[in-house]
Amino acid sequence: MNRIVKKPIDKLGYGFIEGVYLPESKDEYYLRDEQFRTDKKYRKLKAHEIEVLVKNENTSDDWNMILVTDKFNAGYVQGCNFFGKIRIGDLEPYLLEYHEIQHPVGLYNSTIISCDFGDNVVVDNVNHLSHYQVGNECMLMNINEMATSNHAKFGSGILKEGEEEKVRIWLELCNENGGRRILPFEGMLAGDAFLWTKYRDDQQLMESFKKLVDEKNDSRRGFYGTVGDRTVIKNCKIIKDAKIGSDAYIKGANKLKNLTVHSLPDAGTQIGEGCELVNGIINQGCRVFYGVKAVRFFMGSHSNLKYGARLINSYLGNNATVSCCEVLNSLIYPGHEQHHNNSFLCASRIEGQSNMAAGATIGSNHNSRGNDGEIVARRGFWPGLCVSLKHNSRFASYCLVNKGNYLYEMDIPLPFTFVYNDESTAKLYLMPAYWFMYNIYALARNAWKYRTRDKRIHKRQEIEYDYLAPDTANEMITAMRLLEKWVGQAYLEQQGKAGGTAGTQAGETDGTKPIDTTGTKPGETAATQGSEPDEDQLRQIGKDLLLNQEETVRGLTIKARNVENSRREVIVIKVGQAYRWYAEMLHHYGVSTLVHHFSGKAAADLLALREDFRFSSRGSWVNVGGQLIHEQDLEQLKDDIKQGRISSWDEIHARYLELGTAYPADKLNHAWLTLLEVNGAGEEELLSLWPSFLERSVETMERLAEGVHTSREKDYRNPFRKMLYESTSEMEAVIGKLEENDFVKLMQAEAADYRKQADELLQRNSYIGR
Repeated sequence: MNRIVKKPIDKLGYGFIEGVYLPESKDEYYLRDEQFRTDKKYRKLKAHEIEVLVKNENTSDDWNMILVTDKFNAGYVQGCNFFGKIRIGDLEPYLLEYHEIQHPVGLYNSTIISCDFGDNVVVDNVNHLSHYQVGNECMLMNINEMATSNHAKFGSGILKEGEEEKVRIWLELCNENGGRRILPFEGMLAGDAFLWTKYRDDQQLMESFKKLVDEKNDSRRGFYGTVGDRTVIKNCKIIKDAKIGSDAYIKGANKLKNLTVHSLPDAGTQIGEGCELVNGIINQGCRVFYGVKAVRFFMGSHSNLKYGARLINSYLGNNATVSCCEVLNSLIYPGHEQHHNNSFLCASRIEGQSNMAAGATIGSNHNSRGNDGEIVARRGFWPGLCVSLKHNSRFASYCLVNKGNYLYEMDIPLPFTFVYNDESTAKLYLMPAYWFMYNIYALARNAWKYRTRDKRIHKRQEIEYDYLAPDTANEMITAMRLLEKWVGQAYLEQQGKAGGTAGTQAGETDGTKPIDTTGTKPGETAATQGSEPDEDQLRQIGKDLLLNQEETVRGLTIKARNVENSRREVIVIKVGQAYRWYAEMLHHYGVSTLVHHFSGKAAADLLALREDFRFSSRGSWVNVGGQLIHEQDLEQLKDDIKQGRISSWDEIHARYLELGTAYPADKLNHAWLTLLEVNGAGEEELLSLWPSFLERSVETMERLAEGVHTSREKDYRNPFRKMLYESTSEMEAVIGKLEENDFVKLMQAEAADYRKQADELLQRNSYIGR
């Protein structure tokens, strides 16, 4: 039975805060007055103003409870019913216009309960408006219900006085069973969500995070909902417990409940028709349109939900777009694209610069007896058309997964890899370094695209968009070791000698052991003398073959170990090419980072760089919400939080900024170490090798620029692409001329500029050291 409570009519608009929650000597308006900060002077209505109001069919339970400014015009209030304490700002002879809708200033045909209004507002046909503070020049029109409860939390995962723990709102990210759940709060960054979801075994850290959320928010009852200056809300059904920033535009929404909607003059947020948003926080500059359903969610700034998308128990990072599809229980870093109606993402951590194709089903639980599976995909993840993946799976950076139904869990440790499920042979194929070999245009454009689309106003985290960075460099080094090992195993198996499965699991690396690419004569190892080879011996055999016997490598069937939870073969193809590309891109990463550091500087002393380096080894780098942080700094951050040296989310964000400021120098440190390691060179040798290193890097850059041109040129030469056009001129009118492609020209210009920088650097005598 519905519990309908009957109270005296004179209670309407009063008693917003129950007596038990009122501090001593405070009335029910004390928090309202704290929120309503203004220099305006308010007075009671004059007798003639009351007469005008009554004549215009307005009513009030007590005209003395309506307070106005001296520029109040009673003629602009018509057909309204007032209850409780009301404050009304200036009402002057103006009309407000927005998107060609014009309306005279004033309050019309509305029921208004205990509200505050700024200057020159428009309120028309709001059937129930209670406990809101409305800013200057706002327009509220045709709203069924707009109310705030005394226990409103505005989307944050907190409790108000007297509430039980069971009513707290959690976001169940990364896993459907709630084992990685976190509490949402205003200002939460993707890095915060990562730290909280990842380190679940650290109970002290988990309790610290929960405490920081509770301390950040006010548990007192009685805060009013707010509508910021110049915000327009029209043709909506239900708005409850919502805090809305300035310059927002909300039209035709079905239900907005328990929300914070951040919006700023230069980053207005818009919410459109048919949307139902419950228990969420939306940051500035967002767009939410056309039938979106979102429940228990967080949207980073300048992100988009469109065309019937469903976002549930998920964090969507900055500058991301999700439309037409369903996303559940996922943590999505900045720079994510998912546009198609039939794509599905569940129980995943997607680490940015990613793109989900039509029909992609990422996160089927069919391999588990419980809903505890997860998928982790590092930067640049791109599952192709109709890809179906199983929990648990993990992918290195910039993996491209070809169309197919992948029946087994996968752990792909090779970055920039093309993954192909061949149903005709019942084998899984991996092509490492695919992007470098065949589509550098898409790879390079991806980095450029997300860098230029980063519209964040407050950049509290330094997001890495370059495909060559400490994380991907470390992955490539790990991949080279694995390729060496797998080639060594394949060679011994072919020779009928012991190969076994010795060594580490896929993806393991200590991050410190150097790679020697100088090469030795193949066969000079005890592993070929009949004894069981160990990890190092397998790698040495494979490295010798990769560096010196390309034909032999091409004749081997190279199998990947520990990358799929099945008994079928996993074949790695084009291994020799991939190995060389990895080495080449690691060299280019090291040199180009140094070149960019010296660009524009008068001095270029290589050895002097060491004086400011913080790290003696590459170490591991963790993608913390899009920001790359060295493991040493991350451990320090966690320890500072647990020990109370960092005592607020703002201080955590300040640490992100501090590490972001140090990142260019730390990346330089990492690039230096990588360059030495991949070339097997010592610091003193670098001085004599530097000219040749520079030239090699310039050639790589020019090769990449040419690869960008060649990749795009294929679209102009493919007969199946050209067949739709009667002539070249028609084709160019539709897709543009190749030579006028802005990105192709940009890459060619960057290659030319890079050679110029390298030539200038070589001309300086100081580069040779002290």
